[in-house]
Amino acid sequence: MQRKAYVSGVAALLAVLLAGCTGSSDDGGPADDSNPGQAGTVTAAAEPGRYDSLPQACGAVGRSLLDSLLPGIREITDEAQRETAYAGEATPTYDTDRKAGCRWKVESADATDHLFVDFERVVSYDNAVSDDSQAEELFAEKVVAADLPVPTASETGSPGATPSTSASGSATPSAAAGAPAATSTSTSPSPSSSITPADLQPRLLDDLGDEAFVDDVLSSSGSTAKQRTVTVAFRTSNVIVTIAYEEQPATIGTVPDSKEMQDRARKLAARLADSLAG
Repeated sequence: MQRKAYVSGVAALLAVLLAGCTGSSDDGGPADDSNPGQAGTVTAAAEPGRYDSLPQACGAVGRSLLDSLLPGIREITDEAQRETAYAGEATPTYDTDRKAGCRWKVESADATDHLFVDFERVVSYDNAVSDDSQAEELFAEKVVAADLPVPTASETGSPGATPSTSASGSATPSAAAGAPAATSTSTSPSPSSSITPADLQPRLLDDLGDEAFVDDVLSSSGSTAKQRTVTVAFRTSNVIVTIAYEEQPATIGTVPDSKEMQDRARKLAARLADSLAG
């Protein structure tokens, strides 16, 4: 799939955000509406973000969701090993109130699954820029980096579909910074020629947090089983959450199911968004 970033809209947003931080008078000097002989007006500090801490990442995903995302976890017969798998592994951080993450990896007879959940609390150190505005700018950069494709009409005339990907088959790789390697047990043969429905393309989402997107990448290697990575990222006020869910089947010739993986990742994202809102 020929990926084209939503550069114009996002770039315009970045330009507006940056312009708001660098206002000046027409002659190039700082704007000053105060009268001569009077002290200059003190600008009020921008509002802080809604969040001043982060959840404990490894405890943020319930066991029922882990059972769905990592099916092999239920195949672990040793109780201690199963508990370790449920617990996950926290990512190193110097400040858990600013950055928190957790990784899970589970192997099964059918596939190897990886899940990565990352929370980032954005703080602006500029009194003129709110935490929310700073987070909005950072998320816009994240969208640009994802290089989401512009929806196009399919060969069959269905709006938003693109002929270069398949619902259970392929997606052109894009930048998914920080994403781990992962897999899931539900796989299906890749059709020789099919079209990805519009609702499975990498895209912006309008039903998650303040803003969000989903990316879907299938490895292009032909010598091994196809590895699919589904990334869901969203922003709520000054917190950015990134979920990377990956699967690699144990059998060459099978392809991780795009719809199933996206549904699972978006369900987890919705749960995390609800927990933050609560």
